[in-house]
Amino acid sequence: MRAIIAGAGRLGSRIARVLAAEHEVTLVDLDERRPAGPAGGAGGAGPRIVLGDACEPAVLEHAGVHTADVLIAATDRDEDNLVISHLAKTRFAVPRVAARVNDPENTWLFDEHWGVDIAVPADMPLVALVEEVAGAVDTVSLLRLGQTGVGVVEILVSAGSRADGRRIDDLRLPTGTLVAAVIREGEPVFPARDLPLRPGDVLFLVSHTATEQEIRSAVQ
Repeated sequence: MRAIIAGAGRLGSRIARVLAAEHEVTLVDLDERRPAGPAGGAGGAGPRIVLGDACEPAVLEHAGVHTADVLIAATDRDEDNLVISHLAKTRFAVPRVAARVNDPENTWLFDEHWGVDIAVPADMPLVALVEEVAGAVDTVSLLRLGQTGVGVVEILVSAGSRADGRRIDDLRLPTGTLVAAVIREGEPVFPARDLPLRPGDVLFLVSHTATEQEIRSAVQ
């Protein structure tokens, strides 16, 4: 996946570090002092950095918008995020566009008319945003999530446990917790909501609120 993130503030930098573990990420910002982390591309090398105003079509073109699968407008100005989203969708036909909503009173603006597929509230958990943008949280990125303050818990499903034979969607997980990955017989399995779990499965769960003990109690 190729992603462009406009805005290298706290949200933009965090999502860039997570996605860059496995995807090609370009981070765009006006301030050369803000982008953090090594420049590069994919495979954990860090996001590529482009200096400039993402509201300018030429800057988006330089960032590779023509081949982007996802664009995230994550600046701290709602008007900029709307302009960037509109350009990305209507001028460059980016398949998936997410935009941060800084002022809740502006939420009504962030819809398909402005090219926004995913409106991102200021308090949206990072885990949920990654899942919305990338479709699922890949195993490698779990390590990056752990480094950004999101709890990551690894649990082995044992025979007779609460998870044994149940679908992921049937697990009574704590609020703010999701199954990000399933490893079955050494191979990753997409954690679809209707996937039946069985003994020997290894679950990677992520949460921004629950403790490890609360998560384990719901599964074991």
